[in-house]
Amino acid sequence: MSRTEQLRVWQQRCAFTSLRRVTGLGAIALMLSACSAAQHVSQGEPAIESNALREPQPFTRLSPATYTPEEWPQALTADVYLPDDSLGRLRPAALVVHGGGWRNRTPEDMQSIAESLAGQGYVAVNIEHRFAPEYRFPSQLHDLQQAMAWIHANADRWQVDTSRIVGVGFSSGAHLVSLLAVAGVEGPLAEPYGGEQSRLAAVLAGGLPSDLLKFDDGRLVVDFIGGTRAEENEAYRLASPARQITPQTPPFFLFHGKWDQLVPVDHATDFYQALQENNIESELYLQRWRGHFASFLFRGGAIDAGIAFLNRQVNP
Repeated sequence: MSRTEQLRVWQQRCAFTSLRRVTGLGAIALMLSACSAAQHVSQGEPAIESNALREPQPFTRLSPATYTPEEWPQALTADVYLPDDSLGRLRPAALVVHGGGWRNRTPEDMQSIAESLAGQGYVAVNIEHRFAPEYRFPSQLHDLQQAMAWIHANADRWQVDTSRIVGVGFSSGAHLVSLLAVAGVEGPLAEPYGGEQSRLAAVLAGGLPSDLLKFDDGRLVVDFIGGTRAEENEAYRLASPARQITPQTPPFFLFHGKWDQLVPVDHATDFYQALQENNIESELYLQRWRGHFASFLFRGGAIDAGIAFLNRQVNP
């Protein structure tokens, strides 16, 4: 078997295993050895500066709390992670959003990432959101905007600097935080729940479906939008972060598996190119030999580089 064929077999094993619960440390170690390579792409390779990541600090996880108003169609909760800080200093916050094709999964998927952010000094807010097909675009974006309003409302209690809130997500969660980032403070995506309080200072997005018009009319996207590309073309355009970039778009760190078949890698490379053309500070971290699920399960280096990028933006 050639080296290329071996790598493809390893990738298939990674993707298959990602659909199951991996509990054995031995299995994890074996898969890491088969899938452990990544590539930075930018103006050269973005390195993690020695002072860009801090020694992890203690934090406290609060009990889940409802972040949506009483009149909201569905009560939604968030897990909040507060860094321990007796000095009373303002600190950045991170809105953390899980993936699941806009239709399932839970904030538990993002727990370790939220903990890493809290360890770096971020107030990490790991949220639920409503699911398609019962709730369709832009319902999920509205949920994120309500979460941002909730963070602002609790800013004094949590010692949050509201000018330093970042968005972090993977897959459909990456799509939602990216859409929030490009929505701006006015316009169709900002109405009626957005505006200034929904502004993000930077984004860390993995496995991002950046342009929904690139997909065939498959079930996930059709259920999310509520129709095919021909039926709901304008909604597809509006729901595509790559088609909403402006000079006011915040900095982006993107990571993506080069063998991703669910969300092909051109969603990341084309989005990155568009950010560069608009002079938006951005970095792209391509993970070799990984598909969609493996790029999340074995994301360690990408998350470290992504948090280092966020630190340079809002947490020096």
